[in-house]
Amino acid sequence: MSHSLRVIFAGTPEFAAAALAAIHEAGFPVPLVLTQPDRPAGRGMKLQASPVKRYAEEQGIPVAQPTSLRRAGKYPEEAAAALDLLHATPHDVMVVAAYGLILPQEVLDIPPSGCINIHASILPRWRGAAPIHRAIEAGDAETGITLMQMDVGLDTGPMISEIRTPITATDTTATLHDRLATLGAQLVVDWLTQLERTGQLPITPQPAEGVTYAEKIGKQEAALDFRRPAAALARQVRAFDPFPGGAATLDGALIKLWAAEVAQDVNVPADAEPGQILDVTPAGVVVACGEGALRVTQLQKPGGKRLPAREFLAGMPLVAGQRFALNDSPAA
Repeated sequence: MSHSLRVIFAGTPEFAAAALAAIHEAGFPVPLVLTQPDRPAGRGMKLQASPVKRYAEEQGIPVAQPTSLRRAGKYPEEAAAALDLLHATPHDVMVVAAYGLILPQEVLDIPPSGCINIHASILPRWRGAAPIHRAIEAGDAETGITLMQMDVGLDTGPMISEIRTPITATDTTATLHDRLATLGAQLVVDWLTQLERTGQLPITPQPAEGVTYAEKIGKQEAALDFRRPAAALARQVRAFDPFPGGAATLDGALIKLWAAEVAQDVNVPADAEPGQILDVTPAGVVVACGEGALRVTQLQKPGGKRLPAREFLAGMPLVAGQRFALNDSPAA
């Protein structure tokens, strides 16, 4: 099916690439894609194109990668060139998903039907950079996608539509990310179709209550503090897969903990100290916490690979009584 509504797309990671692919495959003309500049990545730190750029180039869609869109910012010439390009590219609406650059009012004013953002939470909960991680970490029962009309605030614009999904006991940021990317892609195509048909979208201001901010995930947050309850640590491990993982130091070695669950069936001895290994079996390593115990089922030793407990223990035997350090050691 072909559409006449012209969509400029701005986004960077896989989450955004899923939306761009859905818009393009639905037949909407995409005259221009904005994405972040290529960044060094991987062991060789070679410059890597973003998933959005890779998709756009495969489809022959023009790509621009300004460092900034703010005339008053650090890169005024790049911003001016990008703004000129936006003004010179005929389009009806802009769709933004995990782009990573601030859009000043001047950019928001260019598209005749405004800028629509695909945000991975039920706003106003988890405005900001890491809504998927923070929803899992906090133990939220559900999350979802909010489509909103952008304004200059941080995820403060009025809402067009939302779709919800439960957060399961086994969801990681990786699994929830993929589910939300699919939902966001479907939702934006549905509403672009509506916009094309009616020329407008319904908007509702966000509730004033329930605002929370999803701070960007820092590498140092990987360090697990076994003085916390096992349930909170299990959520942290799930929230931090694939980045930055959970980490703890054992006899001077930094061990990454990639999968863990509350060990419901374990009676923690009264004299057990947080971080102490209570039991080691092929099913997992049981560690005493401030409240309850954690069964770690997937681990990684320094320089090694992520392995199920059984395989990990074959290469690095652990025994009951060993204790993970409690110092807030920086996580690698």
